[in-house]
Amino acid sequence: MQANQAATDGQSPPPLPSSVRFVLLTVFLDILGVGLIIPVLPSLVGAFGLNASDQAHWYGWVIAIYGVMQFFFAPLIGALSDRYGRRPVLLTCVAGLGLNFLAMPFAPGVLWLLVIRAVGGITAGNLSVANAYIADVSPPAQRSQALGKIGAMFGLGFICGPVLGGLLGEVDLHYPFYLAAAVSLGNFIYGCISLPESLTPEHRKPLRLAAANPFTGLTGLAHLRGVGQLVWVYALTMFAQFIIQTSWVLSTTLRFGWTPLQNGFSLFLVGVSSVVMQGLLLGPYIKRVGDAGAVTIGLASSALTLLCYAVAPQGWMMYVLIICNLLAFGTGPALQAYFSRAVDARSQGAAMGSLSSLASLMSVAATLTGTSLLAQVSHFPAGSIWLGAPFFLASAMQVAALLLARHTLRRLNPV
Repeated sequence: MQANQAATDGQSPPPLPSSVRFVLLTVFLDILGVGLIIPVLPSLVGAFGLNASDQAHWYGWVIAIYGVMQFFFAPLIGALSDRYGRRPVLLTCVAGLGLNFLAMPFAPGVLWLLVIRAVGGITAGNLSVANAYIADVSPPAQRSQALGKIGAMFGLGFICGPVLGGLLGEVDLHYPFYLAAAVSLGNFIYGCISLPESLTPEHRKPLRLAAANPFTGLTGLAHLRGVGQLVWVYALTMFAQFIIQTSWVLSTTLRFGWTPLQNGFSLFLVGVSSVVMQGLLLGPYIKRVGDAGAVTIGLASSALTLLCYAVAPQGWMMYVLIICNLLAFGTGPALQAYFSRAVDARSQGAAMGSLSSLASLMSVAATLTGTSLLAQVSHFPAGSIWLGAPFFLASAMQVAALLLARHTLRRLNPV
């Protein structure tokens, strides 16, 4: 568990391999595509002649089915990459995602849209392959920094995608889907030309269906060498994160009367904070505090900020709190680095696939929990702190994650 050897010997870590650039571009374009359709997907669901109640119902299912399918198929995608290599699996998923974006505006009915989104959830497993690729080509001491760059691409994609999707959607509801398809398919062509394979033949292993079982994969994560309890830390962190993602807009609208522009600006700040921390500051930060420090400091910052979100009396305070929560974006990459170092080179895809599957499971559970909780308190008047109930719950989840992380990391005593 020598997570920070480069930091302790006084030497600067070597630059990340050039092949990482394509993987980072892949993640950025994938999230850009997802971000492009966020502003217009509810309208696409409503375009099938549904009333407001049915539109909300079907929109919820369209969102949830994506996470459900990702939960079941991300471990299989990761296991396939352990068997056949990262390159063919990653490129297949990129092409499938592009075709999925292209098919969505042509759905003849809402049931067909649901089916198309389900297929899209399968191809979303490419993110676990991207994480495994990064783990293949990055030295253990640099793995937190490298995985953090994937997080930065997430943030950058969410900075650009929703804004551009909203602008295109004003012209034509279908244009964001066409652009999302174009960038994904263009990325597929670029990858066919330039992406090298990262997993050498001697590091590949036979495909076992048991390894592709999402529940088996989660059980396997829980028994990783010395870090199994960190799976619960990761699960609690993801649960809290997805509660906020699914409750943010409705909560701020009810509490502060925010417009879509104000909510869009707040999400822009979240993306900027993610890029700054994970893309620029994470390397020096990990070098200074180590992976264990990044986990505990990030969780403490997140728990406190979420509590402040819940009780903030004025909307402008939310913007300030987003910026103050910068260190929370170091938690995810540091946790992923622990899991990556606990498995051998032949199992990186399966491990990252299981983490992706766990995140998908948490997204479904958190979406149902957070929105239901907000519905229960929606009758309170504007400005009431009870309208911040999802933030109270998310803060409690982060406190639980922090306590468990401190116990586990103290036992591991990483250096």
